[in-house]
Amino acid sequence: MAENATLSDFQGDGGQDVMVAAYRHDAHKMNGQPHDYAPETFAGVPVNQTVPHGADGDASALSRPNGQPEQTMENHETLYRLSLIEGESRYDPEEFTLNGIESAVRDLLTEDDPAAMHRAWLESDVVSAFNESVYYPYTSLKYHTLLVAALLDNYRDGHDFSDLRLVVDRAGEIVLHRTVYAGEDFALRIDESAGGRPSSRLGSCPWRSWASTWNRLTAHPLDAAHDKYDMVLDANLRRIDAWSTALQYIEDFQEAFDR
Repeated sequence: MAENATLSDFQGDGGQDVMVAAYRHDAHKMNGQPHDYAPETFAGVPVNQTVPHGADGDASALSRPNGQPEQTMENHETLYRLSLIEGESRYDPEEFTLNGIESAVRDLLTEDDPAAMHRAWLESDVVSAFNESVYYPYTSLKYHTLLVAALLDNYRDGHDFSDLRLVVDRAGEIVLHRTVYAGEDFALRIDESAGGRPSSRLGSCPWRSWASTWNRLTAHPLDAAHDKYDMVLDANLRRIDAWSTALQYIEDFQEAFDR
């Protein structure tokens, strides 16, 4: 253990690895149950546990306003995410059969190797269908969870939020728990050190700061000056404030336009 670390920095409730607990902490959002009434286990593994160091609350603040949530989309009170590309629900009844969702979610949550869980969340298509709050339907449960894991891993290493940066890595460069987006052209991570890569500080405290953070990158991974698709993607990323929404938008855009 690192100096001054405690057992709780490495183990969650029930003795499971704290990073595994982070990836399982919002399992209830995939079946629409409120956290207070959600079961403590799923397929025999502990889920819906509190994430230490305030990482869950900080990740939430990156995408959602503080205070009592308010309905932001009329006639949309579902756990399925709305797409910024199409303006429609990501839910496809033909693709997301009940058995298909259950099987994919089971595989995702019952994995017990932290590194394998991180990779599985980065690559999951099914979990990107869910929002992190029915009140904010464009947010993404997938990227909220990856942000929670990245913050937690930094916090348990002794870093404060104000130490952290958004870092642009080359495609295929995955930093365990800290990579929050992995695409064919570039990857993004939350880390204390940029290691010479393009980066931007997150700021003094967590808030919906994606656009300002993206704007302040020392170099951008998109060729907005010469590629019309990159120009559109970059322009929209400079307008989106919610972190999980922006990260999901990158994924959706690349998929929609075969980038």
